[in-house]
Amino acid sequence: MPGQAVRFVDPSGAERIGRLDGETVTDAGPAEPEGFVPTAEAWRELDAADGATYAVDELRLLAPVMPRKLIAIGLNYRDHAAESELAIPEVPVIFAKWPTSIIGPGDEIVIPREETRPDYEAEMGLVIGHRVKRATGADALAAIGGITAVHDVSGRRGQLETPLRQFTWGKSFDTFAPMGPAITRPDGLDLSNLGIKGIVSGETLQDSNTSNLIFNPQQLVEYCSMATTLEPGDVIATGTPGGVGDSRKPPRYLREGDTVEIWVEHVGSLVNPVVNER
Repeated sequence: MPGQAVRFVDPSGAERIGRLDGETVTDAGPAEPEGFVPTAEAWRELDAADGATYAVDELRLLAPVMPRKLIAIGLNYRDHAAESELAIPEVPVIFAKWPTSIIGPGDEIVIPREETRPDYEAEMGLVIGHRVKRATGADALAAIGGITAVHDVSGRRGQLETPLRQFTWGKSFDTFAPMGPAITRPDGLDLSNLGIKGIVSGETLQDSNTSNLIFNPQQLVEYCSMATTLEPGDVIATGTPGGVGDSRKPPRYLREGDTVEIWVEHVGSLVNPVVNER
């Protein structure tokens, strides 16, 4: 297993960074507000960590990183474009999820009172490891400092209730961006050949592989950095495969009492319960 970093709350209540080795977390020092930013130096420091150790099941894990920019990609799996009855895009479809929507493993996804069509979307997230602008080729791939799991919870009513489709609005409600449980170092991984699953209350509803991406991780970094400087810690959520609830017959929307698991190969499972807004 490649190196993995987590952000957690220690027994004293302090937020810390840790190295995840299987079922054990080794304390690597205090967490900054931005969490674990996967620079080359940060990975070296994590490798050398020799602090207190804990069983991961005994810790409260937090979202591993709190990015200034959470860039999301739409219609980036061929099967999802097909089930949405939309043409394969010629360039990446980009929208934003506001950072206030980010929560960690185990935190509740809260469905707003007005949202009648809450949907699930399993995604692999690319975490930027160094500042980059107009990256191409190998430089774009090298800018990826880690990967994580992202749940792009989608309020379809909010997203689609206007003719112009308010993606950012419908996808940025508070709690609609669970992330984690860890950031995995990409060294030695083929990011274009990783398994991904979306499991709702024990039922596997999305089961795919990043080999089905329309635009691969390198192409996404190239396109996103063309106009926008990508900073360390920024996250690109790479899109979701087919099987979303809105395209099922009948639709399968999230409801109170559900538990959603987003699994990304070499990252692990991001699990969150679903509740209604009180």
